[in-house]
Amino acid sequence: MRDSITRDARLALDLALTVRHDGDGGVTDDLTEPSALTAWVRARPDAFPRPEHFVAGITHLTAVRDLRTALRTLFAHAVRPARPSPADAARLLPVTEALRRLNEAAARTPTVPVLDWAEGDGPVERRRPVPDCGHDPAATLAQAAIGFLAGPDRERLRACHAPRCVRYFLKEHPRQEWCRPSCGNRARVARHHERHRRAGQGVPGT
Repeated sequence: MRDSITRDARLALDLALTVRHDGDGGVTDDLTEPSALTAWVRARPDAFPRPEHFVAGITHLTAVRDLRTALRTLFAHAVRPARPSPADAARLLPVTEALRRLNEAAARTPTVPVLDWAEGDGPVERRRPVPDCGHDPAATLAQAAIGFLAGPDRERLRACHAPRCVRYFLKEHPRQEWCRPSCGNRARVARHHERHRRAGQGVPGT
């Protein structure tokens, strides 16, 4: 069982999960207005530079939504041969297009090399955004997505196929099938009803 999740994985998942079930059988989008993106960024002070000063415009919103489409396409690619989230089945990009969007977004924030040298360790070069170069949340999100998709946590990525769920999640233990216990409960109830329906119709179980 893993109790921790990397910053990159959390940020990438958080973006993907702004597409969610609406509770009435459909899918809703948490990022439909610039003000919603402003609030979403400001709610993550550890992920973005100076989020308290960020005010989203329509250009920011469009860039983040385009990146999210690319990210969910790559999530669907990552969980193969399992099925993607039901929210994505009819709107996946070609993988090459998704990769292009992701890489171009990540490149929009210039970075500089910074040397870290902790006591007892060797020197390590890291990349940090150039100070005061402007705030492009799509670039920050794209860099986190690349870190997650290129890292070991990608192997734990799954799509939840419980009724009325469109979430992706990281599998925490070998027997986990659903993103949350409530999804597992709904899936078991749905299976129970389906078995009874088949029995009532004389359909052999599978």
